[in-house]
Amino acid sequence: MSEEIKYDTADQADVMTGTDRVEPAGATPVDGMGCHAGAAEMEAAARMAGNSEILDQYAKDYPQGPHDKPQSMCPAFGSLRVGLRMRRTATVLSGSACCVYGLTFVSHFYGARRSVGYVPFNSETLVTGKLFEDIRDSVHEMADPDKYDAIVVTNLCVPTASGVPLRLLPSEINGVRIVGIDVPGFGVPTHAEAKDVLAGAMLNYARAEIEAGPVPAPVGGKNDRPTVTLLGEMFPADPMIIGQMLAPMGLAVGPTVPCREWRELYSALDCGAVAAIHPFYTASVREFQAAGRPVVGSAPVGHDGTAAWLSNIGDAFGLSADKVAAAQNAFLPAIKGALGAMPIDGTITLSGYEGSELLVARLLIESGANVAYVGTACQKTPWSADDAAWLESKGVSVKYRASLEDDCSAMEAIKPDLAIGTTPVVQKAKELAIPGLYYTNLISARPLMGPAGAGSLAQVVNAAMANKDRMDHMKAFFEGVGREDTAGVWEGSPNLRPEFRAAHQKKLDKQARAAKAAEMV
Repeated sequence: MSEEIKYDTADQADVMTGTDRVEPAGATPVDGMGCHAGAAEMEAAARMAGNSEILDQYAKDYPQGPHDKPQSMCPAFGSLRVGLRMRRTATVLSGSACCVYGLTFVSHFYGARRSVGYVPFNSETLVTGKLFEDIRDSVHEMADPDKYDAIVVTNLCVPTASGVPLRLLPSEINGVRIVGIDVPGFGVPTHAEAKDVLAGAMLNYARAEIEAGPVPAPVGGKNDRPTVTLLGEMFPADPMIIGQMLAPMGLAVGPTVPCREWRELYSALDCGAVAAIHPFYTASVREFQAAGRPVVGSAPVGHDGTAAWLSNIGDAFGLSADKVAAAQNAFLPAIKGALGAMPIDGTITLSGYEGSELLVARLLIESGANVAYVGTACQKTPWSADDAAWLESKGVSVKYRASLEDDCSAMEAIKPDLAIGTTPVVQKAKELAIPGLYYTNLISARPLMGPAGAGSLAQVVNAAMANKDRMDHMKAFFEGVGREDTAGVWEGSPNLRPEFRAAHQKKLDKQARAAKAAEMV
């Protein structure tokens, strides 16, 4: 599909026609029929139910590393959020009611403005295959082309483990596309990577539509310059800033994937190159590569990062050195000036699960900070190799698939002036009177690219580090009131009951020995 995409001159193009396929005979029940069965048991059940191919692909796309998996929120939140942000797109969940409640609560807490569909089930409908029929009936009922371009159906842990086959849903109903995905907690490590599961599935569908014939043109018409598609969610100003940096090279910024509208997927595929700003979108990268599009890693952050990225973009488009130099000369002095005007002086540990941690670390270091440790819950990919090499050349310890224990151990050992991380890392830091900033809300929600990103972090970081005296005062004030299971003010001695703790520890040790023996068998 490396040739130019053909757009339909009409407002809507014909979409692929799908038909109802063979109905499943029934699902394989999960022992205990719930998310409490355990990841290993649910994965085994999913493989017995015929989902080995999906799980093997997830293991290839999102390898978990030496430990079980990072500690993060339910991964399905990532794909759910992508669907809820798209116009004319409905989302339907199939899973345990408690999981669906939690996901819908969190999604609306983060600003979702539409309802989430839910297909409930019980033991009978799960085992007999009636759940699949209920899902199929639901999408048939919802498939109104006046309201929707697409309906996304997501299997959570239990339906995936039971083999509920979303692949047997019609690919299209009344002109509405049906996209079925499995996002089990035992197969997708983080919610960040679950965004890629849905983005990759949509790109795959859109690529098939393009290969089948003309597709709807972009709302604003096709750009007259070659475009660069951006891969990964980012601050709204960043794509505009990147577009300004591309202009001197005769290039334009394309859509950002995950997209906000279905027809943007066609424009995203109709690019000259893809910028993997967030490097963990492996399924999406696979679709772009299948379409013949080159993929460029890293991002235009800081002075060194911007210089290298613009050069790599120029190589991807086969541009002359003069054009690349024109873009570099137009923006690098401004970036250097912004970094020098807003210096950061202090030692920082940085961790998170958004996938942009290495980029933020680069920006902090060029601002003058001593970043001793960077931990990311996401995997190592070729698209972050340049960032990791640059950080390691500066003496930074980079940890992929970092666990909460990794992040807290690094913070406790380094004793930084500021700990940037997830909620439990920041909580631990404040217990130690170390200033902390929550990565997702206070760091990643800022411009990072080009001149605007160069000085965006200094104010909040310097303000947080200036709170060290306040943190020391708070720790001294609350000293002696107890901590963890003895927290609070006690009239007498806390009721520790060490015999209960010892008995519970014996149970845990026995379970561990039994699990070890089972592995040996």
